[in-house]
Order: sequence, then structure tokens, then C-alpha cells
Amino acid sequence: MNKKDRHIDTLAIHAGQEPEPITGAVMTPVFQTSTYAQPHPAEWPWEYSRTHNPTRTALQDCVAALEKGAFGVAFSSGMAAIDAVIRSLLKPGDKVLCGDDVYGGTYRLFTKSWAPFGIEFEFVDTSKGVELSSDIKMVWLETPTNPLLKTSDIAEIARKAHEIGAILVVDNTFATPIFQQPLVLGADVVVHSMTKYLNGHSDVIAGIVVTNDSSIHEQLCFIQNSAGAVMGPWDCFLVLRGLKTLHVRMERHQKNAKELVSWLKEHKQVRRVLYPGFGGMISFVLDADLDAATRFVKATEVFTLAESLGGVESLIELPATMTHASVPKEIRTSLGIDDGLIRLSVGIEYIEDLKDDLQSAFAQALSSVS
Repeated sequence: MNKKDRHIDTLAIHAGQEPEPITGAVMTPVFQTSTYAQPHPAEWPWEYSRTHNPTRTALQDCVAALEKGAFGVAFSSGMAAIDAVIRSLLKPGDKVLCGDDVYGGTYRLFTKSWAPFGIEFEFVDTSKGVELSSDIKMVWLETPTNPLLKTSDIAEIARKAHEIGAILVVDNTFATPIFQQPLVLGADVVVHSMTKYLNGHSDVIAGIVVTNDSSIHEQLCFIQNSAGAVMGPWDCFLVLRGLKTLHVRMERHQKNAKELVSWLKEHKQVRRVLYPGFGGMISFVLDADLDAATRFVKATEVFTLAESLGGVESLIELPATMTHASVPKEIRTSLGIDDGLIRLSVGIEYIEDLKDDLQSAFAQALSSVS
């Protein structure tokens, strides 16, 4: 069997990694070095760790394999990865069609950092399909979206994008390659915040871009090396460690999330539950105002009030004042990001403890409302 044809559960543990040749170490070592001795000037594959590092290479190859991609390029954060895609593939005057319900940091980067340099961003609800004008150079999807968890038809949007010569980029952070492989569906580029599910332990900041296009890969590597927003080898090692349990963790994340979705839908103090049908992320709208929602997220004990997501521990947050505070209120309102919207990153704890924790928060924060 070709190694690339192995099941994703096997690839998560083995892809990109062979026993270290000198000692036979089974785990990829942390190559904590900035430079490498060269037997002959400029004729050695390793020269400087901003350009290449063996630990980073193993990580890049592993994630690429999980996404059915040929190339992975790792960065020091998810936002650095997103920035590198824009910097590498667009120029002033280009136009991007972007989903309207994206991470607040992505919205901020696009509108505050790149728009002033002449790149135009149009935000639409891609879950309803897209109509692309000929001047679109890139389509940017989050699916499921953040925080409303809307999904888009990647294959259909890829077909339309390619008809006009546009590049389709999919942020696959929420779904992970366990539940969705956008390159297989026609996307040109996949982006991850590896901080989240891929690492899975809330102890690393990291990002990656995956593609099958050698030209795109070459441009990304140029930015990775020239701008230098690279991961250190220890962070690479930690993500490699996390990836080995990705498939097991995602199964439990999803199992817990589905149980909580059923429970929340029956709760009288919940107005609406948002769930894409897979994965470990849930959003729901309290039948309450911002003050009550704030009391609710502060009242949990098993769910930790914190930004980010995808760790083994359960997290709770209030998008209106936390992850999406950078999105103007009028835009949040138009999108449906209500003041009472709560986002859960469901961890892998015992499910009854999670239910009890949320029920306690309902009792403490919303007793006067009920």
C-alpha cells in the first residue's frame, strides 16, 4: 500500500515521521538549532532554521498528508498563515469574496491591514451559494463559520471559482481533516490555526497552509523564509504530539457535542441552538440580554471562560465582547451575532459533568429571567 493511501487515523500517527536515523529515536527529535554545519558551501539541504528545520518539516508533511495535500507550510500562528496567503497570492487591486461570518481576527486583518493596501474584500453569506464576477481573484471560506457554524458547498464554490480563474481558500480549523478535506472537494488552499484542534492541548500558537499546487507552495515558502513568521521546533514537536490523538479526540469532542445539542434544544432558556451536524463546536442563543449572558459565561466551572477552542478542556465564550469584538456592532447584529450568543468548544470531559455545569450556570445567571 502506498503510504499516502493509509487511513487518516494511521497518517495522524505516522505521516512525515520516520525513526531518527542516527539513534533510531521513534519520536521526531526537537532540532533546537538555528544553523547547520555544511560539508561544502551551499550544497547541503539544511542551512538555517528560518528556512528549514527537520522538526518543522515533519510537522508540515504530516498535516499535508492528513489534508490529502502535497505541501504544507507552517507559520507561527493561524493569523500569520492567513496573512501569508494574502501576501503571497494577491496584489493591490485584487478582489476577494469572503464569507461574512468569519473569525474576528480574520475580518480585522482583511479590513484594517490589507484593505488599505488596495485589496478589496466583499463579505457575503457563502452558505447560500455564491455568484462570482470575473474580477474576483480569491474566494475565502470558513466552513463551518465562526461563530454561527454555517456550512458552505465547497465543491460547488470551487467549480465556480475555477471557471473564472479564482483561487479557493478554505479555513478548515473547525472541521479538521477528520471531518472534511477541502482539497479533495476542489479547494486550492487549506488554512488551519493549529493552535486549535490539530494541537488540541491549548499550549501552542501555530498555523499552517496546505496545497497541492507547486507554484502556490513556492510562493508561500518564499514568504515563510523572507518574512520569517516561522514556528520554533519545540512548538512543532508539541503539535506533532497532539496530532497523534487527533482522530480519537475528535470522536469524543463530537460525541459530547451531539449530546449537549440535544440537551440544549430542550432547555426553556435557550432560544436557538446552532450546530453543523459534526464536530465539537456549538453556539446557542440565550433568551437573555448581554448582562445575563455575561453572568452565564462567568458562572461555569468545568467550562473555562476563555478565547480559543479545540483543546481537550471545554471552553465557553461570548463572541459579542470577545472573539468578535473587532467586528462593528451593526455588522454583528446584521449577521445574527446577538448579545446573547454563547459559543462552546466542547471538550472530552465526562458528559454529565458538562451538562451539570451548564445547568448550574442557567440557575445562577438566569433565574430572574425564567
